[in-house]
Amino acid sequence: MATVGGLRAFRAQTLRWLLRGRWTSLPAGVCSRGLAGPGKRASEPRPTSTWQRDGIRNIVLSNPKKRNALSLAMLKSLQNDILHEAESKDLKVIIISAEGPVFSSGHDLKELTEEQGCDYHSEVFQTCSEVMMLIQNHPVPIIAMVNGLATAAGCQLVASCDIAVASDKSSFATPGVNIGLFCSTPGVALGRMVPRKVALEMLFTGEPISAQQALLHGLLSKVVPEEQLELETMRIAKKIASLSRPVVSLGKAIFYKQLPQDLKTAYCLTSQAMVDNLALQDGQEGIKAFIQKRKPIWSH
Repeated sequence: MATVGGLRAFRAQTLRWLLRGRWTSLPAGVCSRGLAGPGKRASEPRPTSTWQRDGIRNIVLSNPKKRNALSLAMLKSLQNDILHEAESKDLKVIIISAEGPVFSSGHDLKELTEEQGCDYHSEVFQTCSEVMMLIQNHPVPIIAMVNGLATAAGCQLVASCDIAVASDKSSFATPGVNIGLFCSTPGVALGRMVPRKVALEMLFTGEPISAQQALLHGLLSKVVPEEQLELETMRIAKKIASLSRPVVSLGKAIFYKQLPQDLKTAYCLTSQAMVDNLALQDGQEGIKAFIQKRKPIWSH
């Protein structure tokens, strides 16, 4: 069980590092919009809203008037919602979506002026990086449901999610170069999802790509008509939620752990993970259910 224990310890350490005392608990299963966060008046609505049902947590970027810009407040609110009860057995999958015609326009440029100062700028980009890493290190799959434009850090958010489903009206861009701010941090996630030359053309020109182009190059998992977007995203989420959380969690962690390894090390890690998976209660339950021609009863 060395691999399972190691992965759990790594994930717990990562979650503790990302927490750093910067969030307050939100009641699962209840819409969180309007609850006050640290340093906020109760009258100020949170820039995200969230609810959870049947193991599926929906997080919605809820500031369409500002094109769902990833301001520092938005990033912290998103971080809170993702981290809330992350290890709860009742949480199986997370969907991130947005209100309005823009999924996210990226960072709030008003926060990036010289008046704000370097320390504030550093906090913005550090928090953004933490959110993106949190998505990969989170124990459950996280799905982006995109219906509209995703630019700069908004495109980065889509690229960072485990699965991304978009409507055929969506488009994606990293246009920072056009305003003198190269999309360096979005390039981290983008460059790991699409071929290098595609990423560099997007970064060097700032020109958008369509949903179909994004699908072709690997930025998206699926493209559907707008009227089918929520239905298809929920279909995927419900399928994941019907499965064993410990098995899916182990699988997600080992998938990302083996990616940067050489072929031999990758097979060594995943072979041990398969053995450890078999030692899980749900690993044996699934095999027994298959042999006995019945539906498995997962522990959670």
